[in-house]
Amino acid sequence: MKLVHIHGAWPLYTNTFLLITESGHAVAIDPAGSVEAYLQALMENQAELKEIFLTHGHYDHVGSVVKLRSETGARVHMDLADAKGTQMFPLTPSLVDCPWPETEGKLQLDELTFHIWHTPGHTPGGVVIACKNLLFCGDTLFAGGCGRTDLPGGDPAAMRRSLDLIKDLPLPDETQVYPGHEGFSTLGAERRSNPCLLGSWF
Repeated sequence: MKLVHIHGAWPLYTNTFLLITESGHAVAIDPAGSVEAYLQALMENQAELKEIFLTHGHYDHVGSVVKLRSETGARVHMDLADAKGTQMFPLTPSLVDCPWPETEGKLQLDELTFHIWHTPGHTPGGVVIACKNLLFCGDTLFAGGCGRTDLPGGDPAAMRRSLDLIKDLPLPDETQVYPGHEGFSTLGAERRSNPCLLGSWF
């Protein structure tokens, strides 16, 4: 497996990723950078984009989805609760090929197994995605913080439950935490010191 980190556009610089399997198939997570950046990375790695995974539907996490889907035929996975066709949630249900399962889900691509947990709070349709020793948290969990709940669809009580779920996930402390913005961390560091996981902020 190869992980490629691609930044989204200024000023939010959303963290987005390509995961490339040993067989040359790829998953894009929250593609918000330029379409050209993903296509270039795919070409350089002789990879084919098969899946697009979205941790939630905010505009700053989905900016390249429509064109990438058109250019590559990749399937879009997202919770339909975030497919509203608004300025904040631009994708519509017709653009979501595979809604996330209603409960904990598992998907396979070549040697990679992805585990998906629903984590509403920042948005109604938020999820976190684990693969091997990586946890992609979108805007639910940040290094030292968590996503805001005062935007449309935000829910502080749901966020509290989602943070408790993340804290207790059956993942080791060495798991690398990749949030939707800013720096990276480990799950152990967040369990020990993140005030959101420790219950100090909710």
